[in-house]
Amino acid sequence: MQQRTKGRLRIALPNKGRLADDVRTLFADAGLELRTVGDRALVAPLGADFEAIFVRAQDIPEFVADGAADAGVTGWDLVCESERSLESLLDLEFGRCRLVVAAREESGITSLDDIVSDGNGGPRVATAFPRSTKRYFADARRTITIVPVSGAAEIAPHLGIADIVTDLVSTGSTLRVNQLREVATILESTARLITASERLPGRKRAMDELVAALESVLRARGMRYIMANIPRAALDQVRDVLPGLNGPTVIDVMNGGHLVAVHAVVRQDAIYRTIADLKTLGGEGILVTRIERLMP
Repeated sequence: MQQRTKGRLRIALPNKGRLADDVRTLFADAGLELRTVGDRALVAPLGADFEAIFVRAQDIPEFVADGAADAGVTGWDLVCESERSLESLLDLEFGRCRLVVAAREESGITSLDDIVSDGNGGPRVATAFPRSTKRYFADARRTITIVPVSGAAEIAPHLGIADIVTDLVSTGSTLRVNQLREVATILESTARLITASERLPGRKRAMDELVAALESVLRARGMRYIMANIPRAALDQVRDVLPGLNGPTVIDVMNGGHLVAVHAVVRQDAIYRTIADLKTLGGEGILVTRIERLMP
């Protein structure tokens, strides 16, 4: 591993895939744009205080736990599977999926209660998550035999390799296409910013600033800033239309006479109705803008 730049904290990021694209977009929106010298670069500056290393998502928990990186971004499913002592600093709210137990539709298995031991080590379960699967069934007091696979676990029951699978799903469509039925959910996962808590002292301020920057971008997503000129006499009704985060901001309009300017942050999915309601109250000069970052 290349020596880290002095004074910079090292952040392990996924090197490819949809998760890598989402992570780069989030960091760029937070003002931490990656400046790589090429698509195959392993290390890149990340703002003035951090540097990124690009590794496989499944290796990030190990890199962070072993101290090769101060923090990392990867799926919570991979953190749980690693069984390393790691702390989630921030839920990044993308990469959402679930690790589920599934069985063939004609198996008659519809719940965990239908999974019983056959006296020969229990039903065979094909999975790319052997540790999480073993832990889940042990907690449920079910005896099983793990059949490790590197991918495409859903084909295992059709080939006679296993009776049951545990696999990641987002919509469940892949399971349905392969005539598999969800039986139980082992865990829910999203992308997380993680660190090894015992190594955080001495770097806490920088990590807190990183969390605050990323969180401000996440908080702004799905929100809009709306401004409008409203008759002063309609202010009481406006407060119901524009509750905002702490109520609307009201500003006198120069030479506006009976008009005042109101500003507020509202949900994107409420914009259509909000504009209609403001116009009903006599609103004019209505402006809606995107928000890049939103601090509490």
